[in-house]
Amino acid sequence: MTDEPPYLGQGCVTPYPRREVILRRVWMLVEASLFRRSPRPFHWFRAQLLRLFGADIPRPDQVVIFPSVRITFPWKLSLAPRSMLGPEVIVYNLALITLERGANVSQRTHLCAGSHDYTQWSMPLLVAPITIGKNAWVAAEVYVGPGVTVGELAIVGARSVVTGDLPARMICLGHPCRPVRTRQEPV
Repeated sequence: MTDEPPYLGQGCVTPYPRREVILRRVWMLVEASLFRRSPRPFHWFRAQLLRLFGADIPRPDQVVIFPSVRITFPWKLSLAPRSMLGPEVIVYNLALITLERGANVSQRTHLCAGSHDYTQWSMPLLVAPITIGKNAWVAAEVYVGPGVTVGELAIVGARSVVTGDLPARMICLGHPCRPVRTRQEPV
C-alpha cells in the first residue's frame, strides 16, 4: 500500500480479449503496408482487405475508400453500396460505425465511437455506435462523437462538432452542430 494520491487511469486495463488485440496488431501491419500503399483508384482492393478482416461490405466494387483512411477495427465497420470514406478520414470504431447507402464522409473527418467514464479513476471505456444515414454528407474536418446518428440526406458543415443526433434532410453546422435550414431534394 502506498500513500500515492489517486490519478486518472489508475488501474486501467484493456477491455479487449487477447485474440482481438492480436488481430488488431495484424490489421495495423496490413493497413500500414498493403492498404496504405495501394494505388488511389483501387477502392475495391481496400474494401476486399477490410472484408478479410470482418468488415460488412456487401459490394466492394461499389464503395470508395481512400488509401489514407485510418480504421481501428475493420470488424466494426459497415459500408453500404455507394458510400465513401474520403482522404485522411479517421474511423475510430470502438463500436460499430455504419455508412448507409450513398453516405459520404469527406476528408480529415474524425468518426469517434468511444470515450471514457471520467467519473471513475480507472476511466473505463464507453462506446456507442455511429450511423451516417442514406445520402448524408459529412463535410471536411468534422468531428462525430459516440452514439450519433446523422439522418438521411442531412448535410453536416465543415469543421462542425457533432455530439448528438442530427435530423434527416437538414443542413446542420457549428460547434455544437445544430440544424439551420431544410435541405432540398437533390435534382
